[in-house]
Amino acid sequence: MKSLFINVVAVAAVVASFFTGESLSPYLYYGGLFALSGAVTNQLAIFMLFHKVPFLYGSGVIELNFERFKSAIKSMIMEQFFTKERIAEFFREEESKIELTPLIERADFDPAFNALKESVMESKFGQLITMFGGESSLEMLREKFTQKLKGSLVSIVSSRTFKEQLNATLMHSSVSEDLTGKIETIITSRLNDLGPKHVKELIERLIKEHLEWLVVWGGVFGGLIGVLSTFLR
Repeated sequence: MKSLFINVVAVAAVVASFFTGESLSPYLYYGGLFALSGAVTNQLAIFMLFHKVPFLYGSGVIELNFERFKSAIKSMIMEQFFTKERIAEFFREEESKIELTPLIERADFDPAFNALKESVMESKFGQLITMFGGESSLEMLREKFTQKLKGSLVSIVSSRTFKEQLNATLMHSSVSEDLTGKIETIITSRLNDLGPKHVKELIERLIKEHLEWLVVWGGVFGGLIGVLSTFLR
């Protein structure tokens, strides 16, 4: 819209020059003509940046160098957002919010009790327990076992020592490096799915608004040069 506006203003100035007096007409004519020239030239240059134009050497530079741009995008993401320092800072901020007690309260402890029961029945005590009701006699202990185990785990994860150890583990350099490596692998994989056209569209979408200002300022400075040249004549 910005580029269209400056083009319309430039054309309007040229047209208006034919209907004004001789004192103002040259300024409108050359100011509008130079403004249109500057805006159109910049607009063409921007178009050539993203699109290949036959017989115009150097056009389509984004698509021609898409591998370099992909590498630059990856480097920017990793260096600006997913450095080990930033990940460590995230762990420091989030560690205090980690609360494992609700997870323990909702956990299913039946597999743990079943494993214990099987271990007992397969041991030397299995035959003795069989004489006193077998596995069914152990079932009476399931609820009490679950409550005891749940209480013990809640006590452990709520302790200061456990939280300090958890924080130390999260802050360990190998954790940050592993996470950084996985993130880099994901980004590399995603970027490898992008072809020249996708990279071009991505960059064009990111800087389109700023590029339109180049057209506007090309028209403004072109118009000023046209008015100045008329004045100097």
